Amino acid sequence: MVVLIILIGLSLFLVINPFSNKTSTRPFYVGVEFAYSNQFSQLKALVDQVKNYTNLFVIGSVYLTFNRTALDESCDYIFNSGLNFIVLFTSYTMYNASDGWVGYTIFDWIINAKQKYGDQFLGFYRFDEPGGNQLDMGPSMLINSTSFSYPDTPNGYALVAENYAGNLSYIIGYYFNQTKHEIKIFTADYGLYWFDYTSGYSTILAEFVGNQSRQQIIALDRGAAQSFGKDWGVLVNWKYDQTPYLESGDELYNDLSLAYSSGAKYAVVFSFPNVTSYGTLTQSHFDALEKFWNNIHNSPGIFPSNKAEVAYVLPKDYGFGFRNPNDTIWGLFPSDAATPKIWDDTTTLLNRYGTSLNIIYDDPAVTRATLDDYSKIFYWNQTVS
Repeated sequence: MVVLIILIGLSLFLVINPFSNKTSTRPFYVGVEFAYSNQFSQLKALVDQVKNYTNLFVIGSVYLTFNRTALDESCDYIFNSGLNFIVLFTSYTMYNASDGWVGYTIFDWIINAKQKYGDQFLGFYRFDEPGGNQLDMGPSMLINSTSFSYPDTPNGYALVAENYAGNLSYIIGYYFNQTKHEIKIFTADYGLYWFDYTSGYSTILAEFVGNQSRQQIIALDRGAAQSFGKDWGVLVNWKYDQTPYLESGDELYNDLSLAYSSGAKYAVVFSFPNVTSYGTLTQSHFDALEKFWNNIHNSPGIFPSNKAEVAYVLPKDYGFGFRNPNDTIWGLFPSDAATPKIWDDTTTLLNRYGTSLNIIYDDPAVTRATLDDYSKIFYWNQTVS
């Protein structure tokens, strides 16, 4: 009788347990970023398209967030569709009297959204690509070439790193303080991930862009996230700077699989501009997302576990862009005497260890506690053969 009761209970669990055969073996969020329109109708159409094979939706249209009524309507629809979501904000307050939009304070909206939507509201996205803007001397760079006089040596970048992290932490820290540190803050970036985490972000979505090495991007972002005890993810961005912008469906599936196998918690596909019915997304991308979704939930064992077992340690505060052998350092200096060796070392180690490699920094205050996690450690100032 006891055995029978146990079997009946087990069978009921398998039938009614909402997680049985419905989730992967670990928390993982995969979805799309809606950035190509400020129209609720188009957002709704994309939600309806992907809601059966994704669990994350990112509102990346800043103009949509300017209008609280449209934002609330959008979040309600995403929530009722069963998706988790993140919202991009560009300011502390929103107001446009000429268009009849209702002014509101972002902090109040965030706190209310957390109460209203619960855990499905994962957090918000603030200050897009801070590291990339710094490296490319973009309009939102945090430290410009006239701010200070910096020594351009491998160990002389401390003041740059301090001011970069200080300025960025002030921007996002204001949100943390206003929301009592209860809300996660995200951004996407294509460089300087370590220093973004230093500034206090909860999660950095490393951008898979162009033909840049996915393994190197993972090594840098995952290495930083694990050192700081944070989550990490990827954002699949443009492969081309013209139509069709995004990579193929097969390439998308491979990128999603690589991110998942390497331990990412988030994977997002960026959709902008509006060149198809769904931004830059086509049926081949939706097919790839659906195939990936089905596999991680029904056959997660087909994905290898690419755990980081090897670390390459860079000099502290060395803000190298890592996009090519002659990339800038902090966007302010050309490559220096240490750059050729660092580039060759990382190329050698990536070829040898692939996604088993993490790239971290020689910052004892951060890395001391995590060095024991690696079976092999290579330093920038030692011979790597």
